[in-house]
Amino acid sequence: MATEIRVPSLGESVVEATVGQWFKQAGDAVTADEPLVELETDKVTVEVPAPASGVLAEIAVKSGETVAVGGVLGAISEGDGKAKPAKPKLQPASSDLAMAEATAIADEPSLRAPEAPPTEAKELEREPMRREEVSGDETPPSPAARKLLAEAGLGAIDVKGSGRRGQVLKHDVPAKAAQALLARERKPKAPLAPRAPLAPDDASREERVRMTRLRQTIAKRLKEAQDTAAMLTTFNDVDMSAVMELRRDYREAFEKKHGVKLGFMGFFIKAAVQALKDIPAVNAEIDGEDIVYKNYYHIGVAVGTERGVVVPVLRDADRMSLAEIETAIADFGARARAGKLALEEMQGGTFTISNGGIYGSLLSTPILNAPQSGILGMHRIEERVRMTRLRQTIAKRLKEAQDTAAMLTTFNDVDMSAVMELRREYRDAFEKRHGVKLGLM
Repeated sequence: MATEIRVPSLGESVVEATVGQWFKQAGDAVTADEPLVELETDKVTVEVPAPASGVLAEIAVKSGETVAVGGVLGAISEGDGKAKPAKPKLQPASSDLAMAEATAIADEPSLRAPEAPPTEAKELEREPMRREEVSGDETPPSPAARKLLAEAGLGAIDVKGSGRRGQVLKHDVPAKAAQALLARERKPKAPLAPRAPLAPDDASREERVRMTRLRQTIAKRLKEAQDTAAMLTTFNDVDMSAVMELRRDYREAFEKKHGVKLGFMGFFIKAAVQALKDIPAVNAEIDGEDIVYKNYYHIGVAVGTERGVVVPVLRDADRMSLAEIETAIADFGARARAGKLALEEMQGGTFTISNGGIYGSLLSTPILNAPQSGILGMHRIEERVRMTRLRQTIAKRLKEAQDTAAMLTTFNDVDMSAVMELRREYRDAFEKRHGVKLGLM
């Protein structure tokens, strides 16, 4: 009897993945829970373990192919791998069949999402209904479900709700979203303009490499951000002399005390948090016809890897010390380069910081990390009167140009305050109390 290897749940709103490397070949012996195959999602790489011990009887989806959540990747049969087992009849995980599989999985009692627990039901009862969303006897979807519906391009009418009075809840959406996505993929796409013919000598010297799932997603989302937000970039200079002096005087003591290097990003994050508190319009996003102001500060830090750029999020950065921030950044960087970041660690950011200075960049116009409203780009430090360049990209649709100018003014004023532990609150940070402010005393 064969045991199917299926794509596990990959996180909220993730409905498909691309198969990466298979660690075993058909006919190899496998042990329960050992890694069998890598799956690439939009942001992370996930290893799928063997559901049972035996022989890898068949690989149904090859490397580079796409498979839906719940789709069949292969099968494991009983045996020790010495004799090549007969291949069980498995349906290929093509896009035509994946939609049917997703429907079957959603309808299967053992895999069906559980009904909302009593606590969630009580919260939904207390939730006020928005007048513009209610028509007659209709019940609006829950806030979490509404967000998933918007991401999937669906309406509440497209999903059968399991909540009170047919309300669509969060767990009702993923299966329908998977079906909708696969249905859209099946539609014939407009043909792309053919490439101009190449000279024979040039064609022989070209190499075509398929983009990874991550790079495809980066390209898609950056283009979407440009198409949906009226972005404005402004530039300003910041005097980094105090930071340079502080790092020179306390770098060794800081690393000895906390076990992590004293970098620049901790100061940038401290400054950004203070500025966001002063200018709350930037720490916000648009949700339909509403502006949602975030009274918390989850700062995304762009990290470059061989696979592409990922943005892990420091949650509640305003509550973190400089040492905690630097430790978290070092951990994120190491795990990002190893492809070990969890999907939830890259979700929920309210603002993003990118440090192009590590690549020697002097100027750039960073693109928004939607649905955020601002991104801060830090660049190379130069030996001159004012040393590093700072730019702030703001979604113009969310605030007026004067808010952008105020944000830049705020950064210009508080960045040194952050370097001095935010000038107004920590006036003595660069005097005799450096050690106290850095957690060294």
